[in-house]
Amino acid sequence: MKKSIAIIGSGNLGKSIAQGLLKNEDFEPSQLILTRRNPANLSEFTSRGVTISSDNRLAAEKADILILGVKPFTIPVILDEIKDILESKKIILISLATGVSLNEIAQQTNSSQVIFRAMPNIAADIQESITCLCSRNETVDQKTEVENLFNHIGQSISIDESLMEAATVLGACGIAYVLRFIRAMIQGGIQIGFDSDTASKIVNQTVKGAAELMIKNEMHPEEAIDKVTTPKGCTIVGLNEMEHHGFSSSMVRGVLASYEKIEK
Repeated sequence: MKKSIAIIGSGNLGKSIAQGLLKNEDFEPSQLILTRRNPANLSEFTSRGVTISSDNRLAAEKADILILGVKPFTIPVILDEIKDILESKKIILISLATGVSLNEIAQQTNSSQVIFRAMPNIAADIQESITCLCSRNETVDQKTEVENLFNHIGQSISIDESLMEAATVLGACGIAYVLRFIRAMIQGGIQIGFDSDTASKIVNQTVKGAAELMIKNEMHPEEAIDKVTTPKGCTIVGLNEMEHHGFSSSMVRGVLASYEKIEK
């Protein structure tokens, strides 16, 4: 990938994407431009050869691919600021903003603008993100180019735009759900006798192993659960106790609550 990439609004997610890209040997730091209102918050990237600025127009002028990592309510302001640049050069525009449709972005740019919506997560930092994509006006080559960009920081899949808010909940909010589960397991481990560091190592590797088992063996979770729940065993007792207290229903209700928040 030799295109110039600018990330406007390099907060936690933007920085995670930048970190993931920089971990690729074939990615040159000089290709990357990061903007933030206070560039001092991006000082860690300066020594690595990344261009840091507070000038969004400068970033747009230099970019072949422009990623908008700002809050949804800021999108109209940014697009108004760089609209003439978008009209004067061919830029692939990628929005990370939840709830801002392709049509809304097109209305603020121009009808022929190549636009993608992308929903990665902060695991981009270690190149393990899942990124959901939808788009309009793109060529086959441009779609491949954007997919390759996000494959550099994990995996990407194309979905219908009507599912983008659901993708935000499952893929982006989902990181927090899993982390809360991990924290609870660690707390339980401490209560049954482990120190915090040892409990963390056991739980982190257990969660990683469970995920890899599902991915590499293409298994349904219940199939794997059946392998470790023996009759009258301690596993089934623990699972049943969790279910009696609403474990699965609480998770589902949490997912739905997050989705309803976005839809309002």
